[in-house]
Amino acid sequence: MIEQPIMVKICDIQEESPGVKTFFFKLNLNFEPGQFVMVWIPLLDEKPFTISYIQKGHVGISVLKRGVFTNAIHSKKIGDMLGIRGPYGRGFSLKLDSNSCVVGGGIGMASLATLVDRLNLAVDKQRGHVTVIQGARTAAEIIYQKRFRDMKLCTEDGTAGFRGTTVDLIKDLLKKQRFRKVYTCGPEKMLYKVVELCGEHGIECEVSLERYIKCGFGVCGQCDCSGQRVCIDGPIFNIQELSRMEDFGKITITKTGARVMQ
Repeated sequence: MIEQPIMVKICDIQEESPGVKTFFFKLNLNFEPGQFVMVWIPLLDEKPFTISYIQKGHVGISVLKRGVFTNAIHSKKIGDMLGIRGPYGRGFSLKLDSNSCVVGGGIGMASLATLVDRLNLAVDKQRGHVTVIQGARTAAEIIYQKRFRDMKLCTEDGTAGFRGTTVDLIKDLLKKQRFRKVYTCGPEKMLYKVVELCGEHGIECEVSLERYIKCGFGVCGQCDCSGQRVCIDGPIFNIQELSRMEDFGKITITKTGARVMQ
């Protein structure tokens, strides 16, 4: 683990959609799918991002442009520098020999990308099968369109794939097939419904939960969810743990510390 930020040089930039870019840099990390790193821009701020690509000493972070910090990252060019520390948190527990479903909503797909890569390696060795579901409001928001095999798309406006939500699509698939485990990341309202559906069908489920993470190592308490510090107790939680977290799907803590309804 890198405990103090080290400066890395951006070596490549890839546009995933009109609002999402992936920034690549050379870095050797002992990283498990589901963990995150803290990204630092000197004199501005530091924010958490998942690793969305990792191979041969190169890693990538996929960034949705939606605020001051992410706008600053999007303005970076090849050769510019970013500070990185981590990785932090608890990753996914993989079932490599089972029939799995990976469900990503919006930019949540970035948190699942290296997980899908790992599961597909097992499929190549004839161990299990993975179905990938990616949902977005419209086709323009879909990312990694050609990256994954057997990826099923759904959009709320019907401009790509199934018309409806990820939950609608899972319900449709469950009429024809059975999943032993579901992994998911996206808007928390979506996660709540996926967990609820998995509970009804007796399916194992792990969720990558997003909260406002400030320190990354459990000191500030900003990312609390019913007593669980998402940065160290998570960000991956299983269905049993989530059932004991009353705030899940209902209440979040803002960067000012206020508890607000979702």
